[in-house]
Amino acid sequence: MTSTVSKQPRTDRPLSRRRKWGFRLAAIALGLSVLAAAEGVCILGGWGRPADYPDPYVGFSEVHPLFVLNDAATRYEIAKSRRVYFAKQSFPATKGNDTYRIFCFGGSTVQGRPYSTATSFTKWLQLSLAAGDDRRNWEVVNCGGISYASYRLTPILKECLGYEPDLFVICTGHNEFLEDRTFSHIKHAHPLLAVPTRRLSRLRTATLLRSAVRDIVGSGRRVPDGRPVLPAETDPLLNYRNGIRAYHRDDEWRRGVVEHFEFNLRRMIDLAAADGVPAVLVLPPSNLREMPPFKSEHAAGLTAGELSRWHRLVEEARSLRSADPRQAVTLLEQAIGIDGRHAGTQYLLATCYDALWRKTLDERFRDKARSAYVAARDEDVCPLRMISPLEVAMRRIAAETGTPLIDAHALLESKVADGILGDEFLVDHIHPSPAEGHQAIAGALSRHLKKESIFQPPSDWRRNRDAAFRRHLEALARDQNYFIRGQQTLRALDAWTKGRAEGPPIEKRTRSR
Repeated sequence: MTSTVSKQPRTDRPLSRRRKWGFRLAAIALGLSVLAAAEGVCILGGWGRPADYPDPYVGFSEVHPLFVLNDAATRYEIAKSRRVYFAKQSFPATKGNDTYRIFCFGGSTVQGRPYSTATSFTKWLQLSLAAGDDRRNWEVVNCGGISYASYRLTPILKECLGYEPDLFVICTGHNEFLEDRTFSHIKHAHPLLAVPTRRLSRLRTATLLRSAVRDIVGSGRRVPDGRPVLPAETDPLLNYRNGIRAYHRDDEWRRGVVEHFEFNLRRMIDLAAADGVPAVLVLPPSNLREMPPFKSEHAAGLTAGELSRWHRLVEEARSLRSADPRQAVTLLEQAIGIDGRHAGTQYLLATCYDALWRKTLDERFRDKARSAYVAARDEDVCPLRMISPLEVAMRRIAAETGTPLIDAHALLESKVADGILGDEFLVDHIHPSPAEGHQAIAGALSRHLKKESIFQPPSDWRRNRDAAFRRHLEALARDQNYFIRGQQTLRALDAWTKGRAEGPPIEKRTRSR
């Protein structure tokens, strides 16, 4: 007899694909809601602001204030111990009700080198504002430090939050590669994850978590996280004799420098915003046409045959550059096909395209010349000019934070008849000329303040401004030493950029711990 077993209906049907995705999305939404709630609590409690925590890239052996009270306790002045790098500046300890106080941060470009603050854009800005609106007392404080990079400016900006600022002007980017430091302790995100990682890193919850991990891991260590410790004052490689020898192509190091620049620039904007101080970013200018790269190296992995062929092409192109720039371009394009990372070759190609542009007035040649000049700057193994990745980072931060950006390079380049910036408004590789160059930047800042209705000049204020400018230059001309010193400094700067400083040999420098 055959027994039959009744089949029970199945109650464990597999979930449909739609329901599976529904559960997954619900789990993600729950996680995001918890994160959002935690972030809200941190914001309300004032906890975990990224700008409040130490720089994860570097530390400093000491941090001294830039400004100190004078003996009468009536004015803040640049501390005497810091006047090797900063020019004399002061402002009243008690701010008047009618005062509008502007602090300008940056390197030697802001300070006005090879001259000084008397012909920097900060002085021209103060004269412009005073000539256009005498209802206010316009104070423009120059915080430009020689060889100061963004990571050294951040503590100064933080200090200046205590001096009742009305505006911060941040002009930086040329000095990021001057000091020797490592980034081996920093875990770089994969390029595809760079944007989301950058956004997540700005969350307060992420900041608190990183801080907790750092405290645990770094407990008992003198230098948490393996960060390099830099000296209290800047220590550029080029201050050492033959310092240019220390520069070699290192793409990983360059990537770390760019990330560190972006971190500090964003941090400065966040610090200012947290205290309600508006900021303006200024992208500094670079001399493209008249400045060959300071150091060139070949790309890695070239064979002996490739190097030999590259040399033949470049030497033949050099011999034809004046007589037949078109043929020289053809040869150099072939050389760059072999090695596109040799900065000197890019510069030579740029000069040949430039010659064709001047000869034919064909704008395609001008555009190609400019692209090659930029490539030569960006592939410079000793980058003493702001490179394109730093410019991109500054533009991105300006866009993401809503910070006004004045492109001083584009501003000066727009005044050049053929559209490639060279010696017209710059005295060397980066420093604006004391009158026209710095005055143009001051004019752009004046227009920004006018647009924001902070500066409200009458229609004829430019005549008063120009008269104030003339009087100021005439007063400086009576002290001939001012311009003589500037020319002496310019010659010393030229030697410095070529690695001919008179400091100790580069081999004897003390590396950051």
